[in-house]
Amino acid sequence: MTRLVAGDPAPAFTLPDQDGKPVSLHDFRGSTVIVYFYPADDTPGCTKEACQFNENLAAFQRSGAKVLGISPDSAAKHVAFREKYGLAFPLLSDPDHRVMEAYGAWGEKTMYGKKTVGTIRSTFVVDDQGNVARAWYNVRADGHAAKVLETLRS
Repeated sequence: MTRLVAGDPAPAFTLPDQDGKPVSLHDFRGSTVIVYFYPADDTPGCTKEACQFNENLAAFQRSGAKVLGISPDSAAKHVAFREKYGLAFPLLSDPDHRVMEAYGAWGEKTMYGKKTVGTIRSTFVVDDQGNVARAWYNVRADGHAAKVLETLRS
């Protein structure tokens, strides 16, 4: 399975956002972008993680970083999730897991003691040149946004 590390080129992608508009990693060239992969909209861990990224959004923006969330969910689910929690950053749909696989965020994992295949909660800081500056795999949802923000500040 692919595992990206600092210095690797971030895999290029174009995915539809919650409104069906295509969003490409290339659109953010010249800026830092936080790309985080999560399993499903409106589940306890994913909601906590999304809300914490949202609560810290102004601080991410002050540091020059944009935030993108990616899951296998549909645009319609993303719209409902954003509206329910007031999320102000784009949520992208990767239903065939191609982008997740390219980032190493899709594969075998252990949930509740059982092996399964699915989204591996992962986050990447992509620098202004399109390279991975930092990669986290198998992250804990609660408190992760603050750790990412702290990395940007150091």
